[in-house]
Amino acid sequence: MLLSRVPRRSRVGCRGASIARLSTAWARGAPIDIHPEVQEALATGKPVVALETALTTHGLPPPINLQTTLALENTVRSTGCVPATIGIVAGRVKIGLERPEIERLADVDRVPRSVKISRRDISSALALKVDGGTTIAATLIFAALAGIKVFATGGLGGVHRGGENSLDISADLQELTRCPVGLVSAGVKSILDIERTLEYMETLGVPVLSYSKTKDFPAFFTPRSGFQTPWNTDDPRVAAEILHTQAQLGMQHGVLFAAPIPEEYAERGQVFQEAVDQAVRESEINGMSKRGKDVTPWLLGRVAELTQRGSIEANIALLENSALIGGQIAAQYQQLISAMQPEVAHWQANRLSALPPSAEGGSRIIVAGSAAIDITAQGPKASGSTGSTFPGHVKFGLGGVARNMAEACHRLGGQPILVAPIGDDAWGSLLRDQTAAMGMATTGFIAHKGERTAVCNLFLEEDGELIAGVADMDITQNLDPRLVIAEIEARPPSLLALDGNLSADAIRTLVDFCTEAQIPVLFEPTSIPKSTRIIPAIAHCLERSAETPISFFTPNIAELKHATLDDNSITSTDAWWSAIDRMSLSETFRADLDRLSRRPVRDDGDASKTLDFLVTDGIAQMAIQLTPFFRHMFIKCGENGVFAVLKLAGTDASGWQGVRSDPERRYVVARGDLPTEVLVLQHFPSFPTAVLNTTGAGDSLVGSLLAGLVSSPSPLANHTLLAQLVERSQRAASLSLQSQFSVSPDLNTLQ
Repeated sequence: MLLSRVPRRSRVGCRGASIARLSTAWARGAPIDIHPEVQEALATGKPVVALETALTTHGLPPPINLQTTLALENTVRSTGCVPATIGIVAGRVKIGLERPEIERLADVDRVPRSVKISRRDISSALALKVDGGTTIAATLIFAALAGIKVFATGGLGGVHRGGENSLDISADLQELTRCPVGLVSAGVKSILDIERTLEYMETLGVPVLSYSKTKDFPAFFTPRSGFQTPWNTDDPRVAAEILHTQAQLGMQHGVLFAAPIPEEYAERGQVFQEAVDQAVRESEINGMSKRGKDVTPWLLGRVAELTQRGSIEANIALLENSALIGGQIAAQYQQLISAMQPEVAHWQANRLSALPPSAEGGSRIIVAGSAAIDITAQGPKASGSTGSTFPGHVKFGLGGVARNMAEACHRLGGQPILVAPIGDDAWGSLLRDQTAAMGMATTGFIAHKGERTAVCNLFLEEDGELIAGVADMDITQNLDPRLVIAEIEARPPSLLALDGNLSADAIRTLVDFCTEAQIPVLFEPTSIPKSTRIIPAIAHCLERSAETPISFFTPNIAELKHATLDDNSITSTDAWWSAIDRMSLSETFRADLDRLSRRPVRDDGDASKTLDFLVTDGIAQMAIQLTPFFRHMFIKCGENGVFAVLKLAGTDASGWQGVRSDPERRYVVARGDLPTEVLVLQHFPSFPTAVLNTTGAGDSLVGSLLAGLVSSPSPLANHTLLAQLVERSQRAASLSLQSQFSVSPDLNTLQ
């Protein structure tokens, strides 16, 4: 049903090889997801620092592992850089993680537990769809693939003690010969043979610098190992210039910047080193030293025991020190890149034309329409006072139908691109900054000089019910659809969602374009007057083809009624009559629908309150009347739940073949003249919910639908999948009803 599109390859500049490799990987269907914030940073020239997750899954005990991972991200942010914490979740590489994903990796009691991922483990882990923490070797691979130039970590792997006989050498060292990334670490792990590690890196040709005023190579817990490096610097600009020079020369190996542990921990370093030596001896006696990748976590855990966890504090300190230095180097590197010749800078600014499919295997979504600031006034006398003020609460937040849908979709893993106009004013800056802070991409914001950002001022009763509002939305109505088309062409989506705040002309232009490009369209009518703005687009499409022009329609009951035209302008056409006749709706169908209407609205509610309104108010009939224009409708019935009317064909209808109507289970099925076409009507009861705020519940429901619609090739293919899709969307709406925000931040708990 939904198209799977291969992203276009961006123009290649000095770092284009990485983007070309990543584009090639995506084109082959590689399971790689880039977090929207990281995407935007790479697109707009913001510095990025990679972070590993083996320390999260195996390097530190809980809850310190989670706390430290989040702290490292904050340290990177303090330098003006964007953190890209890299891991594997459910068999997908994540370049940048959401907090729930970090929490998932940090849960060491989870079954099955996350595994430790080095180069040799990557393909197996992805094929078996496991969770995994990436070691330095694996993190280097994915950082290089994404074009991230700086990676900050704790201790590098190396030659193990006795490695001249066992050949036990970390894969980290080989990856430094393949990945053009600056690695900032506190030297190599203290459990290793530092001398032989340095000799081996010299053989491999990996540049090694002490990031200090001397050439002393650090020994993890202590700032001096007794060995010297050929070069040193403590200037992030010089370090950045080293990386930049290698890039200019096309050299494909990395650089190790060995940063000593902060001086306040130096005095205790010798005590920690003695504990390391004891742990190593014990590992040789008990055989743990021969356990491959399991030996390092064991040794670190044993050292923590021997030092009464003092080594953990020092470990965290050196990790944060590396993250700080990594951010400083990355910021300087980006300054060098920004100063390059204009044509390369232009490539840098447009490199995200090679965006991947979104998370969890879903395809990308573009949501176009309104992004606004919501100013809400709420008080007990809101409805009764005129001409005067009254006590209450005033607050502002992010709003706009398209923006709300996009946020809900984002929080549920859909990774949408929001395309919306904003003014060159303080509200516009706030929208952009707050959207980025959520981890959403802001590349789709279209700045309009001299215009006001959309603002919606709402007046609510104390119970959250909307009384009235003032909407200053002219900037959305004036949006040039060619700008949206440019975004679609640059980032071809699998689904385009439009809100009714766009002008009828813009909607028609966009629907025409998507019809030609075979991109499914969802239309959210937004309000009663705007629900018919889609009609000119439908009429224009039907002049050229009898195919159903709009894939998804998400009205409430009032919007559905308004969209059902009385003037028969498009319902009197031959195409409409032909489509209705093909359904061959029989007396049996009508009897099944009548039985459905006698069902209670809720099985656990008032039995006298039934679904009779579906028939007596003509809801079902009106929806069927619109099926030639809207293939699938999800009708929001407020406290009476959701009524889905779906016209399924092909793969989508496969799971409904042989399924008979079952009004007791709230669905009615009809088959028309075409054996592959099925009409399904199904009611989904609402969830009991305490209402705090009604402004974004419907948008949250639609945003959840968007995320679900692209999560699998055929999300409507059977009764179970449909129920999962709608019920999760209803839970999303329920959470937003209980939230002070238009879209509840708790939506990510539904993933």
